[in-house]
Amino acid sequence: MTNQVDEGVVKTTVPAHQGEKDVLEQLLKPEVQESITALVEQLPKLSEMVTQLTEIYETVNSLLTDDLLREETKKAVKDIVGPVSDSVKAVTRNVMEAKERAEESEEVIGLFGLLKIMKDPQAQKFFRFLNAYLEVSKENDKQ
Repeated sequence: MTNQVDEGVVKTTVPAHQGEKDVLEQLLKPEVQESITALVEQLPKLSEMVTQLTEIYETVNSLLTDDLLREETKKAVKDIVGPVSDSVKAVTRNVMEAKERAEESEEVIGLFGLLKIMKDPQAQKFFRFLNAYLEVSKENDKQ
């Protein structure tokens, strides 16, 4: 190692072979040698993994850049989500309208009113659903 003075600044230079000495010292350590041996033993597996990862990358990349596939995927998602979205909107509209009607109504529903409501086909459908849900919930709780 030498010191050089250049315009008032002291520069320390390391001989080129000093870096090589550091590498050689590292390579002489037993743990480094064990690690290198383990890596060399695993090279066939690592090579196979890199090959497979390269194939996967190429496949995914080609799929992501394929405009036709992208458009078909958008269309498929719209076809699936569209009806669900429409159903959710319809249920939301019905709930909001029912809420408004219930808030405007001053009607008192007594025992006979409940009996009349229970005859309604929609109420029967709801009660059957509620009964089935409670049965399924009870069976699942036992498990």
